[in-house]
Order: sequence, then structure tokens, then C-alpha cells
Amino acid sequence: MYTVCVRDHFMIAHSFDGEVFGPAQNLHGATYVVDVELRRPELDSDGVVVDIGLAGKALAQVLAELNFRNLDDEEAFEGRNTTTEFLASVIFARFRERIDSGALGESARQIGSMRVTLHESHVAWAAFESEL
Repeated sequence: MYTVCVRDHFMIAHSFDGEVFGPAQNLHGATYVVDVELRRPELDSDGVVVDIGLAGKALAQVLAELNFRNLDDEEAFEGRNTTTEFLASVIFARFRERIDSGALGESARQIGSMRVTLHESHVAWAAFESEL
């Protein structure tokens, strides 16, 4: 299996509902480093998994929709705890939309699986992964 990974970051504010979250129930900020890993069993006709430049551009566009926002104010997340795990799935879905639309090139539609990892810090991370 061949893998290409692109990385970027974004900053948000949010709060959580539920005693399990302790002090994170209060409004707080988070800065995430995001890795998107794209995998396929065979390289395309150009000898790549995907054009890294297009993948990086797509990730920047996805993260721009979240960056410097208070997620508590975002209608799309109303009633949801925007946990690291949940945000990984949101970024996965939005990145997949870009693959499906052809924004990463026609051969990117042959990517077999993808993993989105959000690093909360140097000691904690969460991910969402699935076949495409």
C-alpha cells in the first residue's frame, strides 16, 4: 500500500456539554495539527498516489472553513460536542467531497482509503479512517 500524507493546522474555540469534560465544559481554545493520509495499492499513471500540491491545497481549503471560529456558534455543529474525534470525521467528510468532485485530479478518485489525524498536543491525538 502506498501512502501520501499532507499536513496543516487550524485554531478554534469551543466548549463541551457533559460532566465528563470537566473544565473543558467552559469555552477554551485548541490548535490542531492535521495529517491527511491518502492510500492506494497501486500508483497512478504518473507514478504517484495523488498530486501533493493539490492535496495540500484541498486540506487548506477544508481547514479555512473552521479556522479562527468559535465552533459553538457554527450552525452545522449545533447540539454536538466538537471533540477531536468528531472533528476528524468532519474533516474526513469535507476532504472526501473534494476528492469526489475531482479537485485532486481524476486519478485521485482511485484512492482506496484515507485517515485524518488531529494532534491536540505532542501527547494526544485522535483520528478517523475509512475506505473510500
